Amino acid sequence: MKLIPDRLRRSKKEDEGTMSLVEHLTELRSRLIICLAALTAGALVGWVLYEPVVDLLLGPYCDYWETVPPTVRPTQECALFFVGAIDSVLIKFKLVVFIGLFIALPVILYQLWAFIVPGLTQRERRLAIPFVVCSVFLFALGAAFAYWTLPKGLQFLLGFAGEQFVPLLTGDKFLSFVMLVALSFGLAFEFPIGLIFLTMAGVVSTRQLRDWRRPAILAICIFAAIITPSADPYTMLAMTIPLVLFYEAAIIVGRLMDR
Repeated sequence: MKLIPDRLRRSKKEDEGTMSLVEHLTELRSRLIICLAALTAGALVGWVLYEPVVDLLLGPYCDYWETVPPTVRPTQECALFFVGAIDSVLIKFKLVVFIGLFIALPVILYQLWAFIVPGLTQRERRLAIPFVVCSVFLFALGAAFAYWTLPKGLQFLLGFAGEQFVPLLTGDKFLSFVMLVALSFGLAFEFPIGLIFLTMAGVVSTRQLRDWRRPAILAICIFAAIITPSADPYTMLAMTIPLVLFYEAAIIVGRLMDR
């Protein structure tokens, strides 16, 4: 009796990193199917969590709404709008998929790590669980940073045209903006994981990272200016400072790993 299906059982070729191209593609297909199943399950949970998540995301906008003089508010209460017949459906599905992606992130990251394991040493393979935990934590930390900077960013952007103009935001554009900011911060906060992986693989050394410190800081500033959808100074600064600190942390971790 087989307790583990053959398609999920790692072969000796996989452990030794000697798989053929067809075998690699077959494994990739299996892992993509697992990721898709995890995303679907996460989306089902996201469907249940839709209402509280919407209330959470609306918080920063409603904080700004309170600063608008009551005499010029287009509505009496804080609310978003939609203009198309199917916009409400698209809004809900888009947010549900985003929630599902966040919930399925540990499974997706583990499948990514498992796929690249054959190219790593036995010692590096043991880092699978720390890799997944740290990646999920950093992504969540990035999303939390994005939410923390959102009120200041919205006040800057929505009030930039002056008090004569009052925003009338649609739900699709606002939620897309919030999700894009959260996603950009979450992915950017994976920066130290990428650096540590490159040092583990021998692509770069900690000495090179130290020598590249000044141009790296300049590149981080440019990157923060490009990747942040709002392009306001609060959001850019909130992304730049952690990334610089992460760069220094990657150097320290690399030295501890004798890289």
